[in-house]
Amino acid sequence: MQELNQFRLLGNSGLRVSPLCLGTMTFGTDWIIGADKAESRKMFDLYIERGGNFIDTANNYANGTSETFLGEFIGDKREQLVLATKYSLNTRPGDPNAGGNHRKNLIQSVEASLKRLRTDYIDLYWLHCWEFRTPIEEVMRALDDLVRAGKILYLGISDTPAGKFLKQIL
Repeated sequence: MQELNQFRLLGNSGLRVSPLCLGTMTFGTDWIIGADKAESRKMFDLYIERGGNFIDTANNYANGTSETFLGEFIGDKREQLVLATKYSLNTRPGDPNAGGNHRKNLIQSVEASLKRLRTDYIDLYWLHCWEFRTPIEEVMRALDDLVRAGKILYLGISDTPAGKFLKQIL
């Protein structure tokens, strides 16, 4: 298998990431599909052994188990890895503030992810999906506050109609 060490720049930043990102949505057996801890560890170790440095997860993947596994697996490799995680989706059914893009959920989600991932900061933090309720000014202010606090280094947005997002910020 070809080594993954031909790094690329992440967007317009100077951050270098491997061309293949390890997606860890199925790290954990909390959902119908998924890999147990031993199998997840094998995938993680092989990816790192082959030169990968870019890992993606989300606070709700396998009900948080994906982040928990990664926090254990990363260990002393933290500084050499680019760790990405996401927030937005509800993590506590029945609690209307345990999901969405608003400041309360954002802060709760970042703190819970940092704890599960056993780290002080997240390299790339994704807004997982636009929920069309929270004003973009609130989202951007809260994200900027977390960047300024050093808890997030880079920001991203996924699963959002580009036209809707651009209309909001232009």
